[in-house]
Amino acid sequence: MLIEVHQIDDVCVLRFEGRFTTGSDPEYLRGKAEELKQLNCSKVLADFREVLSVGSTAIGFIVAIYSSVTKKPDGRFVLVGAQPRVREVLDLTRLSTILPMANDMASGMAALRGTASAHGHH
Repeated sequence: MLIEVHQIDDVCVLRFEGRFTTGSDPEYLRGKAEELKQLNCSKVLADFREVLSVGSTAIGFIVAIYSSVTKKPDGRFVLVGAQPRVREVLDLTRLSTILPMANDMASGMAALRGTASAHGHH
């Protein structure tokens, strides 16, 4: 499991890689959440293209980030590239109805920058 945090202009990109199963290292996740806070981003893109599966730990992490970002006046969050298995979990937990999702980086960025609607055409 790997999370990379980097900034592209006004957007913080969280790149997730691997399997985020339950029992993922909570210290590591906490550190990453802290790193994101330091950057103080109001726009966050979670890149899930390389994530094979998620467990409750990952879900909790995403929800925490989503809620802290969207508390900001101009806060926006988008999750990009959820694979079928990840999508399944998001549907089961009904998170797919809450979290804005995009199929690729370009539409994710567009959604964050407000140039297009996240729930537009595929």
